[in-house]
Order: sequence, then structure tokens, then C-alpha cells
Amino acid sequence: MTKPLEGKRGLVVGIANDQSIAYGCAKAFRDAGADVAVTYLNDKSRGYVEPLAESLDTPLFLPCDVREPGQLSALFDAIKERWGKLDFLLHSIAFAPREDLHGRVTDCSRDGFDIAMNVSCHSFIRMARYAEPLMTDGGALMTVSFYGAEKAVKSYNVMGPVKAALEASVRYMATELGPSGIRVYALSPGPLKTRAASGIDRFDELMEAAAEKAPMHALVTTEQIGDLAAFLASDKASGMTGNVVYIDNGYNVVG
Repeated sequence: MTKPLEGKRGLVVGIANDQSIAYGCAKAFRDAGADVAVTYLNDKSRGYVEPLAESLDTPLFLPCDVREPGQLSALFDAIKERWGKLDFLLHSIAFAPREDLHGRVTDCSRDGFDIAMNVSCHSFIRMARYAEPLMTDGGALMTVSFYGAEKAVKSYNVMGPVKAALEASVRYMATELGPSGIRVYALSPGPLKTRAASGIDRFDELMEAAAEKAPMHALVTTEQIGDLAAFLASDKASGMTGNVVYIDNGYNVVG
């Protein structure tokens, strides 16, 4: 039986370790038959990510720090040279300086807000711009959001406004890229323990509360998120775009 992503080629940005949402998605893409390019942040993180990239049998393993001039364009140049096209992309990166992340939105510094928006939101827009000419047969662009973009969630702080901007960007890019057959989505998982989430103050309490409130009384897993991402990357999702797709065991309906 043909796998749903057989013959497709995708880029996954944001794997930090084997608990990452990005890694769960990358595994699901591979299991569905896709070839996957993988990035790492810097030399320090490379040692954690490289064994995972090898397990995915990736043909492209390249650095991608969106704050470093030239790295993003070099990444897409390498994809163009190796594959000549791209079918899907997963953006799963977010960052805010610790002092701004742990403080009130009201007290957030200008530089901290700029950094958070650049890394967590505008980098997805830049990736879409580089990906567009490679998606000659259409494609799917995916990013990762959180319920704190819609409602004020305790301790989520400045990432709330940043993720709200990310979700709005998804809607606008879906409108702009739709005529080219390019679909755009935000996956919105419930809270789960990842390296990125560990920087949020009192995140363990947020996870406990989410598991208690969710109708299914459990936290979502990276495997479940990966299955959703693989579906959205496939032709089976061709009638969807611009969606914020919740995968949180129902937390968003009661949160």
C-alpha cells in the first residue's frame, strides 16, 4: 500500500531532543513515506540532534539559527540544490529572553519583544517566503502555537501576544498563498513537557491543570501531534487552510 507522503519532501525546523514536538512530527513524516530535511540550532545542540537526524535517515542536516544572517537562505539554497522542490515545512521554534518571559507583558522590554517576535513569528513568515518558489506543485506550511494565543494563560506572559501574531500570520498567508496551492496551518497542542516549555515559569502546574480540565483527562503526546502534522502535510487535507488546529484532548473547549 502506498504511504500518504510517499515521494514528498519536507523540512523540519526545531528539533532539540527526542521529546521535541518537531521530532514527533519528523518521525510521523518519515513513517508516512516522506524524505525529511532536519536542522539544528548551533554546535552545542548538534550533538543532541544529529543521532535523531540519523535515525530519520535524513539527506540534509544543516544549521539554522534564524537570528544569524544568511543561515536561513543557505538552508533553502541547499534544499533547492538537493531536491529542486519542497512539499511541506514544519516550523517549531520559539524563544523569548528569560527576564521578559518571566515578567508581566506590561513590563516586557522592547528588545525582548523584538527577539520573541523575530524568532517565534517572523521567522515563519521568512521561511514561507523562501519555500514558496520551491512549492511548485503546492504544499503545506505548518507552525506550532498554543491556547495562550487566544486566552490569557497564567505564566505564558509575552508568548501570548507573540503566538497571537503567529496565528494571525497563518490566516493572512493562507489567503495570499492559496492561489498557488500552498496551505498554511497552526497546530495548537495542549501543554506538554518539552525543552522550550521548560523555560515557562511554573509550567508543571500548567500541565497538571490542563490534564485535569481536558475532557479526556490526559496530556497530548508528541506522537499524536506528529500524526496530525502528517495528515496536514498529505493530500487528504487539501480542502483545509488557514486553520488553527487544536490537538489538546479538548482542553481548548473548557480551558
